[in-house]
Amino acid sequence: MARTLFITGASRGIGLAIALRAAREGANIAVVAKTTEPHPRLPGTIFTAAEEIEAAGGKALPIACDIRYEEQVADAVAKTVEHFGGIDACINNASAISLTPVLDTDMKRYDLMNSINARGTFLCSKMTAPHLAKSSNGHILNMAPPLDVNPRWFARHTAYTIAKFGMSMCTLGMAEEFREMGVGVNSLWPMTAIDTAAVRNVLGGDAMARASRKPEIVADAAWAILNRDPATCTGNFFIDEEVLREAGVSDFSIYANDPKSPLFPDFFVPDAVLARTSTPLLPLPW
Repeated sequence: MARTLFITGASRGIGLAIALRAAREGANIAVVAKTTEPHPRLPGTIFTAAEEIEAAGGKALPIACDIRYEEQVADAVAKTVEHFGGIDACINNASAISLTPVLDTDMKRYDLMNSINARGTFLCSKMTAPHLAKSSNGHILNMAPPLDVNPRWFARHTAYTIAKFGMSMCTLGMAEEFREMGVGVNSLWPMTAIDTAAVRNVLGGDAMARASRKPEIVADAAWAILNRDPATCTGNFFIDEEVLREAGVSDFSIYANDPKSPLFPDFFVPDAVLARTSTPLLPLPW
């Protein structure tokens, strides 16, 4: 029986990459995202994503959903269960970013980030959990960083850090709460910057993209985690490169946009993790 993944923010970027990786294994994908019409700076809609998933060998259900709203999430979960018969994994990938200091962060932006990142993760996990408990391989996977409370992660973008660490705290709490249900709850975070629309539009365009990896590295790591036993694989803050090294991957050049370029480390990666990698990295900007 095909596995069913409920993926937020699946119309592009990392969410779509995870969907396509699962589709190659014949998975069913609920494409849960807001974008129904093409955007000049944000390629992809729930419908184009669904077409790619079907072409890759999976089954897709495009669902227009703003995860800030409880009734929309409830409806998306119900449609997924009705269409595919259940849910085996909830991938909390949807996220909003604004790397602004406190004095430059308006409260509308603060509320947006926390509503999508922390609250959206909580809500989608809450709504899917009863269905995940019925699965023989129920997982929640949050695209959220390790809880490294180094002040440098707060000093320049406190609001964004609060919102992302809110997702991480969902991992910490739900892993214990859902343990008796047999649902594994984990976080996954990139070692390096990933070439997504957010990186290109917010962090530095083509120059930043050259020093980034492709979203497929996160997708491959996510699929490896989802194939672990949720009874024993729970409460972890995984780093994509380390997951794949453990799985036997040694050549990471396939994931690089420019194999000759050193890479930017991602936000929130602890110093101890950076010290373990043999990947050439550019220095952190602070």
